[in-house]
Amino acid sequence: MKRFVALVLSGSMFCAIAHSAVAQESIVESVAQGCEKELQSYCAKVTPGEGRVLACLYAHEDKLTGRCEFALYDAAAQLERAIAALTYLANECDDDLEKHCAKVAIGEGRLARCLLDNKANLSKRCATAIDETQLKVE
Repeated sequence: MKRFVALVLSGSMFCAIAHSAVAQESIVESVAQGCEKELQSYCAKVTPGEGRVLACLYAHEDKLTGRCEFALYDAAAQLERAIAALTYLANECDDDLEKHCAKVAIGEGRLARCLLDNKANLSKRCATAIDETQLKVE
């Protein structure tokens, strides 16, 4: 259980880096619904942000219901898949990022937008990775 909560904590940082607002909202909503009872009972006075709510759940892990544990497990699995896709994209598109997006500031989906804007000029490896991961910018 500790591994799942730790992964969700680190994954929340990933979502901020990857700027996938839709994915982040879906994961947060899933945990909020699955852990509604625990959030109200143990974490209601915790100020949201910077992983504090998840840290609260971690501190009360011995009291979590199966539903909440599953929500955290599912969130961790979604984050693992997203991290794997991002790693794949970074590996396959490394040269293209250097060539087409070197002057683009990191964050808020700007690198993803740059790749999508330059898709016609990307290497086949990178274009395939974009298609396979269904890269989008919201």
